Amino acid sequence: MAKQEKRPGESIDSVLRKFKRKLKNEGTLQHLKQKEYFEKPSESKKRKKRAAIRRNTLRQEADRW
Repeated sequence: MAKQEKRPGESIDSVLRKFKRKLKNEGTLQHLKQKEYFEKPSESKKRKKRAAIRRNTLRQEADRW
């Protein structure tokens, strides 16, 4: 679990922004959203395949430059 401590003189908004960034980097929110509803095994395979295709496409575009 992400933890962000408030420093003296630091605003609540900046602490909240840092906390949200930590959650996003750890993938905590994404994991919770995925577990919110049941996903059939065939749907998870499709999702993973689409993600792999997207990664490969982006990697090929980056290599081209």
